[in-house]
Amino acid sequence: MRVVETARFVFAAMLVAVVAGCASNPFAKPVSTAPVSLMPPPGVAAPAHTLPQQTVSLTPSYAQTTDPKQLEVGLARSRQEAELMQDEIAALREQLASTSSQLARARSTGMPANAAAQTAAASPAVTRMSPAEMEAMMTQLSVSGAEPRIDGSVVRLEIPADRLFESDSANLLPGGAAILTQISTEVERVYPGHFLGIEGHTDTEPLRNASWGSPHQLSAARASAVFDFFTSRTALKQGQLFLVAHGPNHPVVSNATAAGRARNRRVEIVIYPEQAAPGDHPAAAPR
Repeated sequence: MRVVETARFVFAAMLVAVVAGCASNPFAKPVSTAPVSLMPPPGVAAPAHTLPQQTVSLTPSYAQTTDPKQLEVGLARSRQEAELMQDEIAALREQLASTSSQLARARSTGMPANAAAQTAAASPAVTRMSPAEMEAMMTQLSVSGAEPRIDGSVVRLEIPADRLFESDSANLLPGGAAILTQISTEVERVYPGHFLGIEGHTDTEPLRNASWGSPHQLSAARASAVFDFFTSRTALKQGQLFLVAHGPNHPVVSNATAAGRARNRRVEIVIYPEQAAPGDHPAAAPR
């Protein structure tokens, strides 16, 4: 009888434990709880809110410090950089204004831009004749061997190279020296102190003298020879003169004939309307 009662008691206890789910059920097996991972599986991007947040500072490095001395040094450096930048801008503006002025003068006078720059740098105080005055004064020139002509606002004296130099050479002939002496005297009498261009020209024929690599070299050498003669043997001053070597680039007539080629071989003395202020250009020392 006791055995039956004991079996009933055990059976009832087990039934109550199963129905109620009691944690103290002696017959229940322990359940292990593994930690849950929030990392996505391979190949799947993580949600934005789960990513670590990074902040980027746009403040200068010296401003991130609270040290007053370092802040003062950084502020002084910034001011110096700003002042240097302002100085550079001012210098560039002055350069631009000077270049624009030189270009405007070159366009109005027909003077090459580099010559106009040299003129402005050498003598800022200049006077200028009008084209009508230049043409009126041209009639007073008396030069044998050189034909003057007006060309815009300048006067050109055209001298045949064959009368000045030996053939294919930059050596002056005795008659050429006399012509240049007369030209310098007349130019200083009629156009005293004016700026003068010395332009060398050649024809298109091949050079027979192997001393010159190109017609431009020959025209440059001839213009230099005239420059040297003017500055050493006449009253003309170095500051009045500049040289241009054209070679065969600017013929006055066609090179198809011998007479045309002879005329294209020339030196032109170009009288500009600008006149240098007295005393700006000291006379060259005699050689």
